[in-house]
Amino acid sequence: MRTSFFILFVLGLALSARATVSLPVIFTDHMVLQRERPVPVWGWAEAGREVNVKFAGQTKTTKADKDGRWKVTLDPLKASNDRQNLMVSGQNTVVVKDVLVGEVWLCSGQSNMAMTVKGVQDAEKEMAAANFPKMRMFFVQSFTATSPQEQCKGVWQACSPQTILNFSAAAYFFGRDLHQTLKVPVGLINSSVGGTAIESWTSLKVMEKQPELQPLLEQWRKEVALFEQPETLAKNEAAKKQWQDAVKAAQAASQPPPPQPPVVGRDPLNANRPGNLFNGKIAPIVPFAIRGAIWYQGESNAGNGPLYATQLPLMIRDWRTRWGNEFSFAWVQLPNFLKRETEPRAASTWARLREAQSKSLAVPNTGMTINLDIGEAGNIHPLNKQEIGRRLALWARAKVYGEKIPWSGPLYQSHAIKGNQVVIQFQHADGLKTADGSAALKGFAMADATQKWQWAEARIEGGQVIVSHPGIQTPVAVRYAWANNPEVNLINGAGLPAGPFRTDDWPMDNASMPLKAGAP
Repeated sequence: MRTSFFILFVLGLALSARATVSLPVIFTDHMVLQRERPVPVWGWAEAGREVNVKFAGQTKTTKADKDGRWKVTLDPLKASNDRQNLMVSGQNTVVVKDVLVGEVWLCSGQSNMAMTVKGVQDAEKEMAAANFPKMRMFFVQSFTATSPQEQCKGVWQACSPQTILNFSAAAYFFGRDLHQTLKVPVGLINSSVGGTAIESWTSLKVMEKQPELQPLLEQWRKEVALFEQPETLAKNEAAKKQWQDAVKAAQAASQPPPPQPPVVGRDPLNANRPGNLFNGKIAPIVPFAIRGAIWYQGESNAGNGPLYATQLPLMIRDWRTRWGNEFSFAWVQLPNFLKRETEPRAASTWARLREAQSKSLAVPNTGMTINLDIGEAGNIHPLNKQEIGRRLALWARAKVYGEKIPWSGPLYQSHAIKGNQVVIQFQHADGLKTADGSAALKGFAMADATQKWQWAEARIEGGQVIVSHPGIQTPVAVRYAWANNPEVNLINGAGLPAGPFRTDDWPMDNASMPLKAGAP
């Protein structure tokens, strides 16, 4: 009887919780709502229960469906610095306090988006000056899931010297620029995890329809199935226990701990399993109204740049479909990284990943920042996140908000072979010059039909670049900045660096830098 009573008690609590009007966690105190767009508000209540939503003079009424879900849509709101309350009532009343209206951006990716302000250059100075109470950040604290989730964990925080420690640096410097320029509140939704691949941030449902991704998905299915076999679980658990005992013994002997043993198979909750981070960290915030998204990721996919040219556009379309609008989307092209190479090379994993990022600009209403002057040879996490954020904000101010400013570095447009020279035309080419003031351009390589690359001579003539080599009379192809860490100096009048490119489509290997998915 006691067992039966306990079961009935738990069921009663569950039914009572479902009957109570509730909201997703992203609708909590200090949030920012998107201006000038319809604003969905949704949640849960007892099936058939009438729910009223009141905000900024609007009242919307609906009823919870048979599954207890309800949703209303507020009419487009004007930007407001006034602290207002959102009231949702049904069987009970929920009041969300200190709500502002302004610009809301989703900020996602891996560790370079997750990196906080305390890790950047001049961190102490930046943190002391971070007094922007009308700028807020919501950090999605939930992790992975094997199916799309309705709810997540997280909290909205107003920006202050005390809270800035928790803010994504790239997102903060992007948002700060918009906040100071647009003079409206800014909300930033930080959903990022270090060491994660793009396939984890994309829904499994959409990837299963993509032929190019089937080998990747099948490999994961096999490894998860292996992990879940009883004998594998026992083997992994025994190895873990043995390692834990060895760690204790090492600590007792004041010795360094042994490395953790590899896991056989792949945990179904692995952060890189396709769809897992979409399920846990993106699905719960759909369809919260946003202006757009910024994305800093790619390091973990640098081992397969050509596939990324499919994956990034696919993820953008996937997210836009789920939000129900073609929101603006921009990404950070990977900066320079690793040892600088002295000879032109035909293979570079980071160059190929950057090429995939450039190709993705074919997706409408997207943008990309070029950052070949920001990276660090020995640090995969560049400290100059201020410039990363500023360049993202330049794109948003120009392409999203209509400000007449230069926003991109020179991008390859076309080329023409004229005798022993190749003439390169660029977009965003006003005021072409060298960053160091020298007459010679660096980073251009040329090849003839032998496909042997040699450093080339290059000079600026108006809005174009003329490339040649004294030993090549019949040039076939030109490359620029085609290396993990290229030495380059071409910029435009706005001081923004030119993007990498190649005019050939010759096959190449990917042997320059093996970087497995799951790297920082």
